[in-house]
Amino acid sequence: MARLTRGKNFESMKSKVLHVVAKMFLAQGYHKTTLREVAAESGIAYSSLINIFGSKEGILAELVAYVLEGQFAATARMLVGKTEDKILFYAAETTLQLYMAESHEHIREMYAVSYSLPETSFVIYDTITGKLQEIFREHLPHLEERDFYCLELASGGIMRSFMTVPCDRFFTMDMKVRAFLQATFRVYLVSEEEIERAIAFVFGFDFKAAAEKVIGQMLAFLESKT
Repeated sequence: MARLTRGKNFESMKSKVLHVVAKMFLAQGYHKTTLREVAAESGIAYSSLINIFGSKEGILAELVAYVLEGQFAATARMLVGKTEDKILFYAAETTLQLYMAESHEHIREMYAVSYSLPETSFVIYDTITGKLQEIFREHLPHLEERDFYCLELASGGIMRSFMTVPCDRFFTMDMKVRAFLQATFRVYLVSEEEIERAIAFVFGFDFKAAAEKVIGQMLAFLESKT
């Protein structure tokens, strides 16, 4: 089946579907949301939905790419005038992701699925690899892009593990952030002194409020594009 011709109407339809899907995933989760429900809620034909995205995983892959860029942009805005240190940026961006996953059980599910399915996990690893090389090349100057891709498989696994286990009174959010940053930075040979500096830095922000704001802004932006 031929893909729909790209243009203003195509992009508007695509944004509408992503907005509907984001709301449905938040309301009932990834696994319980069906493509026919998405098509009906979006007001488009089921065949058109398949033509645009291919599958439910295809829709999730598009949404994941959008969410990742939203995380990076939100972190950049948060750190304006506070630091230009790349290690601290990485610490803040990943902490924001942990808080976003912790903010809602269905967002946690979406992240967990994204790190598990082939198409969506490739989007994550492919997007993150270049950013990791830029951030950590001074610690690992001998490594090439393919090496950072391998390391992202490791740090991505760490992220997935920490996101999928919810906090409780024995495993607090502060404990989760600290343990995650320690484990991840050690993969990239960041010194213990720098790790502690990064942990102290992120503890100076209200990431719970920031995560809620980012989610709201992303939904509002998608709605404005329809």
